[in-house]
Amino acid sequence: MVQRIFSTVLLWTVLGGALWFFRTPGALVVITLISALTLREFYQLMRGAGYDPFDKFGIGVGVLVTLAPWLEARLGWPMGMVLPLAVVVCAVRLLGERTPETRVEALATTLFGLVYVSLMLSFLVAILVPRPGDAVGADARLLLALWLVAVAKFCDVGALLAGLAFGRHRMSPQISPKKTWEGAAGGILCSMGIGAGVAWLARDVLGGQLPPGRAALIAVPVAILGIVADLVESVIKRRANLKDSGRAIPGIGGMFDLSDSMILAAPVGYLLLGLA
Repeated sequence: MVQRIFSTVLLWTVLGGALWFFRTPGALVVITLISALTLREFYQLMRGAGYDPFDKFGIGVGVLVTLAPWLEARLGWPMGMVLPLAVVVCAVRLLGERTPETRVEALATTLFGLVYVSLMLSFLVAILVPRPGDAVGADARLLLALWLVAVAKFCDVGALLAGLAFGRHRMSPQISPKKTWEGAAGGILCSMGIGAGVAWLARDVLGGQLPPGRAALIAVPVAILGIVADLVESVIKRRANLKDSGRAIPGIGGMFDLSDSMILAAPVGYLLLGLA
């Protein structure tokens, strides 16, 4: 627990410093790095499960997919063709580079990783990048992205503390035996409080974009999806027969363990924040 608290404080300090000093470019670098490292760990888990994804190729394409909203807005690159071309490359490569026993799995796991990790996290980049004629400025978008990350991640914190204090009824004993319904409720309430609090503190920049009451309400589906994403990661880890996706972060695990709750929350948050 002490290691987890220390790592959490350190990570938020690093994130806050990157956003304070480097603003949107710093946030883009952080999101892309998290996406690439998460995808790398996902492919490692797939290898542990006996599959054989095109990991190096997938990570390279994944960086482009994650940054696609920025590359389209700033450079005018046609990023809609990246995933279809990745399918073409993987389909050609698997015929000569994989055995008959692993060809389907190599194709499926490589492309699923690109969709589940890179494409989903690209919505965090989409939140950050202003569009022509957009009424939401760069600073407001930066705070909206921070709001979404805080709501998703503090659900984990609230769920852990509430589960330790009040947890009695297991949510999904076959997938994640330690998770309880009481912990989930505590996590959602924590997300609501954090969502309203961040929106109130940022009210001068956000204006009417995200009033605290609305922020608390839309924090609920974001938090629920964070919990679902955490369970999905547990399914993936169990398939690979591993407890954590890695050991990069003391007390937390790997980068996938850190980013999991943001994966499903990112596109839904993008929609609920009125940026679609």
